[in-house]
Amino acid sequence: MSRIVLVTGGSRGIGAAIASRLAQAGDVVYAASRSGQAPTHPRIHGIVLDVNDIDGLRAGVDAIVQAEGRLDAVVVNAGNGICGPLEEMKEEDVRYQFETCFFGAVKTIGACVPVMRAQGFGRILAVTSFAALVPLPYQVMYSSAKAALEMAVMGYAVELKPFGIQCGCVLPGDTATGFTSARKYIDLAEDSPYRDRFQRCMDTVSRDEQGGMPADRIARAVARQLSRRRMRLEVVPRADYWLLSALIKLLPRRLALLAMEKLYNKS
Repeated sequence: MSRIVLVTGGSRGIGAAIASRLAQAGDVVYAASRSGQAPTHPRIHGIVLDVNDIDGLRAGVDAIVQAEGRLDAVVVNAGNGICGPLEEMKEEDVRYQFETCFFGAVKTIGACVPVMRAQGFGRILAVTSFAALVPLPYQVMYSSAKAALEMAVMGYAVELKPFGIQCGCVLPGDTATGFTSARKYIDLAEDSPYRDRFQRCMDTVSRDEQGGMPADRIARAVARQLSRRRMRLEVVPRADYWLLSALIKLLPRRLALLAMEKLYNKS
């Protein structure tokens, strides 16, 4: 039987790839975004949803349930990015990052849980990031928001298990999408001591992302998770990133930070 799946951030990038992959596998997908655009497929329905609007989220989930009779899974994917030196970030910059990547994700989950609890089953899968495991220089708030979401999903996994709801995360590494060009840059102070390092770092990051894995690699990982009898709590697509994630967890924190410094914060 095909699943009924809600995918946030489904208009482009990883979200669009996930929607397409699930639809091709026979699922009915509601691809949510602020624009309402979605990949063209008879099993994909584009819907207008803003993850920062809790009332709109609840209404959207209710509409899906009224149309389909249930909601089998939600893929929490909507996100954004902001970069800049921590010292020069303003409160509104931090709020911009957390509003969608963390609070929007939690609101999305909150809108789906009552439906899943009532029906006695459901799956919540969050697309976080490899950056949740280690602070990326000049993208520390992105790392922080994704790490907070990862921890929240682990908490949901414990609290929702008695209701038949499974939870997990997929942690992409560098992925070639429009996220790179859409990333927001803060305005540096005219005499910022970070300017040169910051620019070199972000040039490296942009190059790595655009040379990274295709979005469908993440979509395949999501599809496999949703098809498992029991979802894994954490999946890192691609063997090299999985190995790095294992090393980061095993090595002393100082060594992990030294590696980030060598890669992204060169003099």
